[in-house]
Amino acid sequence: MATLTVTAKGQITLKQELLRHLNVTPGQKVEVEKLPGGRLVLRPATGKGSIAAFSGSLAKKGTPRFTIEQINEAIADGWAGIR
Repeated sequence: MATLTVTAKGQITLKQELLRHLNVTPGQKVEVEKLPGGRLVLRPATGKGSIAAFSGSLAKKGTPRFTIEQINEAIADGWAGIR
């Protein structure tokens, strides 16, 4: 078990071993879920978004293009968040 220190600003820093365990790298986001009894669940953010956000990111002149892996991942996510 890891012990973390809360700063004066109410923040914590996760140790590298915990980030490696989550397979999270610098710049990625994590999600936190509150559970009963004062417990939290921490997991990598899935990055799922809306179809509008996806279509707005399609290749335009001077912007990077999606790889086939990124496209397949978006398809596998099933367009989560669409209303």
